[in-house]
Amino acid sequence: MQLRGLDERTDLDLPEQLELPLRSGAPYWYWLGGRPSLDLVNTRRERWRRGVETLCSAADLGAWLHTAGLMDRVPARVGRDVLDEARALREAIDRLVLATVTSERARRDDVALVDEWLAFAGTRPQLRLADSGLVVLGERAAADSPRRALGVLAQDAATMLGTDAGRARVRICAADDCSARFYDRSPAGRRRWCSMRTCGNAAKARRHRARARGDA
Repeated sequence: MQLRGLDERTDLDLPEQLELPLRSGAPYWYWLGGRPSLDLVNTRRERWRRGVETLCSAADLGAWLHTAGLMDRVPARVGRDVLDEARALREAIDRLVLATVTSERARRDDVALVDEWLAFAGTRPQLRLADSGLVVLGERAAADSPRRALGVLAQDAATMLGTDAGRARVRICAADDCSARFYDRSPAGRRRWCSMRTCGNAAKARRHRARARGDA
């Protein structure tokens, strides 16, 4: 099971005239969170203004779990109740992320909800061939059901938010017109943008135009 990487994502921009609610969110998923739990949080797009739901149906959730690398195949059926649970877990994780970034006190019920989902997480040994050519023994998520996959997402969030080192790397994109959550894996830990190719380059372009106007 291979999790999606930072570079494997869709375009960040949503059309201004997008008809809402979406019928299917799959064309609008992106994969720049750096951790699967933050990729889940980012399935609610444009949190900075209108908020666009991209887990539009239970089928969307099943497809997302597979695309995210959390399940080996798209589940045959995902119940509406599981979709509701996934959205609730997502929002609890996001509120914990916001509390972390703003240094505010986390809500007890959000902590409890993520903790409850940890009971569904499970791992098993995985033998794989590393890029070096060596055989490596590790762990892989044993997500054989959508709820088990949600447990793995809760486990990832707990690992990230439950340690000082993890919390110190949680970010919200600094762009005014973006609200993507991401995990800063840069060596210096000073990354500001969800992606330099989009928000970072746009910020540079705005600064350049501002300097040009000032020089005129």
